[in-house]
This record gives sequence, C-alpha cells and structure tokens, in this order.
Amino acid sequence: MTVERSTPSRSTVDPTRLAAAARSILACPAGANLVVDGVEDVLAGMDELGMQDLGGQPTFSCLPDTPLAEAARGRRSALLTLESGLGPVGGADRSATLTLSGRLESRGREDCECCGEARDVVVMELNFVLLGRTGEDVAHQRDQQFRVPLEHYRSPEHHLNRGFLQRSVEHANGCHQEELRRAISTTTGTRLAEVVGVALADLRPHQVEVQWVDLDGAHSHVLEFSRTARTAEELGDLLRRELHAGLC
Repeated sequence: MTVERSTPSRSTVDPTRLAAAARSILACPAGANLVVDGVEDVLAGMDELGMQDLGGQPTFSCLPDTPLAEAARGRRSALLTLESGLGPVGGADRSATLTLSGRLESRGREDCECCGEARDVVVMELNFVLLGRTGEDVAHQRDQQFRVPLEHYRSPEHHLNRGFLQRSVEHANGCHQEELRRAISTTTGTRLAEVVGVALADLRPHQVEVQWVDLDGAHSHVLEFSRTARTAEELGDLLRRELHAGLC
C-alpha cells in the first residue's frame, strides 16, 4: 500500500513483519539523528551519538555534564530517526528509515571500559514507532509509512533479528579475524600461517556459513548448531563452542 508523503499507513501488513523490520534497522543503522524538545544541540560535548540497541530500546552513553544527560534528567521528549544499514550499500533495504518517538530517561551511571570516565546511561522510553520506505510508483514518487504496534515491536522473538545477525557477522569478521583463523587452523589441522583469511556469512539462530581461504584454495562449510539460539548470549556461546568443534 502506498500513501502520501509523511502520512502513516493503516495498511493490513503483518505487524510481526513490520516489527521484525523495525527492530532490524534499530540493530543495524547506517545513520542516526536525534532531536530533543527544547535542546538546540543535543550532541554538544559529544564526538558522536553512539546509540546501542538493548532489547529494542535505544540506549546512549554520555558524560554527565552534556546536554543529552541533562535532557534525560529532565525527561524531555525526543525523536530519533535512523537510516537502514541492512544489506549491501545501494541495495533496496537501504531505502528504509525508522522513526522512534519517546521520552529520554536516565538509567544510572557507569564507568567507561575504554577511558574509565563516569558516563550516564540514557534510554528512550518509546511511545511511537514508524517504519518508512522511499519508493516510486508509475506516476510519481511517494513514501510508504507504517506504524509499528509497540506490543509486537517489543516482543522477545525479535531479539535475534536480521540487523543484529548482520552486525554480529560484521563484528566477528572485522574484529576477531585472528580468533577465526585459529579456529580454522585447529579444527582442520591446517597450519595457522597457511590460513589466509576467514569470514562468517549468513548467520542464523541455528547455523552459520564459514568461508576460508588457505593454500589449497577457497572453502565453505555450513555449520549447524546443536540447538537453536534464543538469545544473543546463547548465540555467542554456540558460535564460540561449535566453531572449534563442528567444522569438518
């Protein structure tokens, strides 16, 4: 269903699918913009927004004396707009956006693992979620916009969403290459120096594809887990354990 620009759709699209798409963009954004009621520059004193997805709730970390921390202590209304980072650059999924409306709240203080500085934890208590996609019909360009029911959006079934799985693969391939090479070396009996590179692909709650290159060429193996993961913690445990035991 296509609607006029900026008009929320009342389409009969499956709310579970809408929620899955919304949660995927939250977990895998390409860009983010936060606007806070009554605050001219909410990012003052911050290098970047640094949003995290914690179970569907946008979460930020900032120094206690920044406008964002002050806005949270004042429980100010906010609007967060996210650009989709799903799929390859230029792909159809990148045309999607996610708009979240809610109220900022402070959730205590913690020490930063990198610098040791005390930082405020700020969350966004949501009251509205809107999924959008820019498209073009035969006559003229329009936008599709769908309001996502919060009860579906907050469902635990979306914890291991597509965006989370994509970000997990990107993190593993980019930050844990040495561990992946050692896993391949150990399980295949190949000298570590001969394992040129390893990549995970198509990660799902029940399996992952492992691709690697050694002196004999390129290899690929679909590794099926002993059980289907239900949480991020379970998925991480299965990956670590079965990468060392399940390759043949």
